[in-house]
Amino acid sequence: MAAGTSNNVEPFDVVSDDTDHYFLMPRPEMEGFGNKGSNVYKRIMREWKILAQSLPDSIYVRVYEKRIDLLRATIVGAAGTPYHDGLFFFDIAFPPGYPINPPEVHYRSYGYFINPNLYSDGHVCLSLINTWIGKTHERWDPCRSTVLQLLLSIQALVLNDKPFFNDFWAEILGRGRVLLEKQSRAYNDAVFVLNCRTMLCLLRRPPLNFETFVVCHFRNQARAILSACDDYANGRVKVGHYGVDGKGSKSKVRVSGKLRESLVVLYPQLFKSFVRSGAFSGSEEERLRMEKRNGLCKSNVSRTKYRVIVRKVIGRIKKLYS
Repeated sequence: MAAGTSNNVEPFDVVSDDTDHYFLMPRPEMEGFGNKGSNVYKRIMREWKILAQSLPDSIYVRVYEKRIDLLRATIVGAAGTPYHDGLFFFDIAFPPGYPINPPEVHYRSYGYFINPNLYSDGHVCLSLINTWIGKTHERWDPCRSTVLQLLLSIQALVLNDKPFFNDFWAEILGRGRVLLEKQSRAYNDAVFVLNCRTMLCLLRRPPLNFETFVVCHFRNQARAILSACDDYANGRVKVGHYGVDGKGSKSKVRVSGKLRESLVVLYPQLFKSFVRSGAFSGSEEERLRMEKRNGLCKSNVSRTKYRVIVRKVIGRIKKLYS
């Protein structure tokens, strides 16, 4: 890859190795993609130009010199969401009738169900690509819709701050209800855990043509990710509210035992993966090990459970004698 603007990687690049693309198998009507005079070829070249000129710094795209019908994109999880600092990969294919029909999209899930719109089998449920019901203006428009619009929609509408409300019934019932907000917060907890597990999978098996980008991204974000895990597990800030400046709000919030136990397991795994990627110097490694021993460790989880039980028992005794 050419040197670029972020992590020394170009936001848009043309590559040759397409062997791990989800839609790799040849299609029955491929002629138009190789004919430079065809409408589908001209439209895809227009899409390439739009992407090359207009991608935000949180989306990266690779297209293929021999298979112009294929495309791969990654979206960086935004601050203020449970997807923060994660990477989310999508394999995209232009159908032979493009742009009459929308692109096909597959989310590289690694088996995790991280959003009501992104299934564990990779299915993407979205009005813009006609895989979900929606109002006419929300559906694919051959004249105006683009792949850039698709990627921006996934970033803003799918990987958002309260993904629980992407669910059909939750969306109908609406935000603001106490019970639903509580469920939304629990959903964010689960999503962040899956986000961390996806990070581990990406570091073990990065998608082709993004190997350098994946390593550089997590090397740069390692400290923030581990600090977020520590703050979430110790109730300093709600999941998804970790500050963009690398600091939590430090206000005490209630933490579920499930979230804390999950992060106790994930923290050392993430730490080891980040160390292998060259994220820390020797002194930083030792400091993080001390933080892990003093903060995120199983003995502290046990002590926390013990304190909770003691408080409940004392509370009941007080009620009996009040």
